[in-house]
Amino acid sequence: MAKKISGSTVVITGGTGSFGSTMAKHLLGRDVGEIRIFSRDEAKQDAMRHSINDSRVRFFIGDTRDADSVNGVVHGADLIFHAAALKQVPSAEFFPLEAVKTNINGSANVLRAAIANEVKGVVCLSTDKAVYPINSMGMTKALMEKTAQAFARDSIESATTISVTRYGNVMYSRGSVIPLFISQIRSGNPITITDPTMTRFLMSLAESVDLVEYAFENAETGDLFVRKAPASTIEVLANALTEMFGGSENQIKTIGFRHGEKLFESLLSTEERAKAEDLGDYFRVPLDTRDLNYSEYFEEGEQRKPDLDAYTSHNTERLDVEGVKKLLMTIPEIRQELGL
Repeated sequence: MAKKISGSTVVITGGTGSFGSTMAKHLLGRDVGEIRIFSRDEAKQDAMRHSINDSRVRFFIGDTRDADSVNGVVHGADLIFHAAALKQVPSAEFFPLEAVKTNINGSANVLRAAIANEVKGVVCLSTDKAVYPINSMGMTKALMEKTAQAFARDSIESATTISVTRYGNVMYSRGSVIPLFISQIRSGNPITITDPTMTRFLMSLAESVDLVEYAFENAETGDLFVRKAPASTIEVLANALTEMFGGSENQIKTIGFRHGEKLFESLLSTEERAKAEDLGDYFRVPLDTRDLNYSEYFEEGEQRKPDLDAYTSHNTERLDVEGVKKLLMTIPEIRQELGL
């Protein structure tokens, strides 16, 4: 049966975040039946309730760590976009067990509830930091992915299709560096960058929504989807914003790496790239459905494609200052900041 969003009841965990609020507005334009915003922040829910003001959107206070509250919001739903997570790298470094409770255990609660309630599809949102992770946030997100794939493998015949999407930095999302740079430029303060040669993928919120919707509509259970994206160095990004917001007098100050940061990020590991299907704008990595009967692997190993490099922010399309400025102008919040 073809998957459809029109008329569906959709749960968005972490629904008051940057992705959740953007996805909710997108779904309202897709003639969705009902959207259930699930989060633990009542102040953000109240603000979102007033800003959207649509009777199809309902708000549920709860926490993915609490299985009972998850079961309550999932019952009767058709689709779940699982965005709830602890995402800040430095805070997860200091409180790794809190990241475990939300990113791993909370995700398991969502997946159990989805299967028990025969939800048609669950799309779990992950991050480039889950590839070759060096920080707690990335490690817990990597284990979230493994958890989702284990549930998919163990419930291959169930009514629920489980998939994972992985993407890099979302421009102008909550906690991202772009609003900080703009604030520093306008206040005349130094623009603080970690390392001039550090690279990061650049993706808009709209593109992240497209990726997640693509996964729902096209996934076989256990699939991992990645959207191809350009990247730039942090220095190029700072220079682009300086030119756009008139910060030619601002000093650029290098402050060094924060806890758990990498020089570059990866969206696909070397091993994943070798078995990924290139779909044009996306990569699809299928579920490894082998069982625990290891003995057969000693006699006949898995055939692999020739080794490929990992897909990273160092080897993807690299934008210069003009390219970054052009990309930034597609972000509604940037245009609003510029008064356009």
